[in-house]
Amino acid sequence: MTQSLTQSCEFLWYIPNDVRPGHRGDSVTAGHNSLDSLTSHALALERFGWKGALIGTGWGRPDTFTVAASLAARTTTFEPLIAIRPGYWRPANLASAAATLDHLSGGRVRINIVSGQDDLAAYGDAEGDQAQRYARTREFMQLVRKLWTGEAVNYRGQYFSVSNATVEPRLQPRPGRLHPQLYFGGASAAAERVAATEADVQLFWGEPLGEIAERIERLKSLGDRLGRALRPLEFGLRITTLVRDTTEQAWADAEAKVAAMAKNNGAGWHDHQNFVAVGQRRLLDLAERGEVLDDNLYTAPGKVGGGGAGTTWLVGSAAEVATSLKKYRDLGITRFILSDTPYLAEIERQGRQLLPLLREERPASQAAPAPL
Repeated sequence: MTQSLTQSCEFLWYIPNDVRPGHRGDSVTAGHNSLDSLTSHALALERFGWKGALIGTGWGRPDTFTVAASLAARTTTFEPLIAIRPGYWRPANLASAAATLDHLSGGRVRINIVSGQDDLAAYGDAEGDQAQRYARTREFMQLVRKLWTGEAVNYRGQYFSVSNATVEPRLQPRPGRLHPQLYFGGASAAAERVAATEADVQLFWGEPLGEIAERIERLKSLGDRLGRALRPLEFGLRITTLVRDTTEQAWADAEAKVAAMAKNNGAGWHDHQNFVAVGQRRLLDLAERGEVLDDNLYTAPGKVGGGGAGTTWLVGSAAEVATSLKKYRDLGITRFILSDTPYLAEIERQGRQLLPLLREERPASQAAPAPL
């Protein structure tokens, strides 16, 4: 029996948090990254039924935690998914900051641990090879969780140590969670070992259904083999959703966007062009299998400079995109992070047209047909 989407799934948006205007085709406006502008996005997310938003991170962007705290102070239900990097943060500092904001916001904090490469030297960090990078991430996540759930914590690892550490204010258990959930991404073998044992939510980018199904089963099996001691791992999807009133309009707009991207080599669409991680390479390789995979997974953006969640798009009417997202839900995805540009206008469009369809209880196989 299909469980109600309202009960089991959550729908978040994306706030790029970039000093440069025009991120992934966004409108270029004065003060686009001012507190008033960012607050208008957060308030729109509340108004149109979204749970919250992932806030982007990376050296050269405004500090993500500061932005999240500012938006939490100006909203009442908006939940920031705060992207942070081990190395930029020490575990005890992050645990304390998150506990404080969680207390002040009434339990609205989520953390996304990002282990992809960055301009580390710019903020005084250094990493070795991939194995070392993810070993450090594992310790980081373990220690943050210990600091949130224990008192007088003593921990001595290869990368981090604390003595007699107690985070104040103490985190209050909330319905469905003992502490802010730790989201995590990564497709390499080293990343999957960390996700299988330490993450609360594993995030995927927009791969075809078959690949997502294989990865979910592999992570579940890996968690069993490695002795996962936490609650069962949950799964999330971070993807661009291009929704229009009709199928024809959606594809016309998608193709026009790709044509515009091609003219300037995807400038503004790929946040980390210098670092092609395993997960990013998987997305880029999809274009070799076809321009459209499954029903409406558009791979062409990756060929002209699209990166990350902008590499593949779900394209179509609201009914068609909802049907595709429900198919991911049926595989076990419960956390959806969607977006399209212009961000503010699409918060409303997709909030009005897409979210109501996603909250219907019908499984994907019984979804209403797209309008002709």
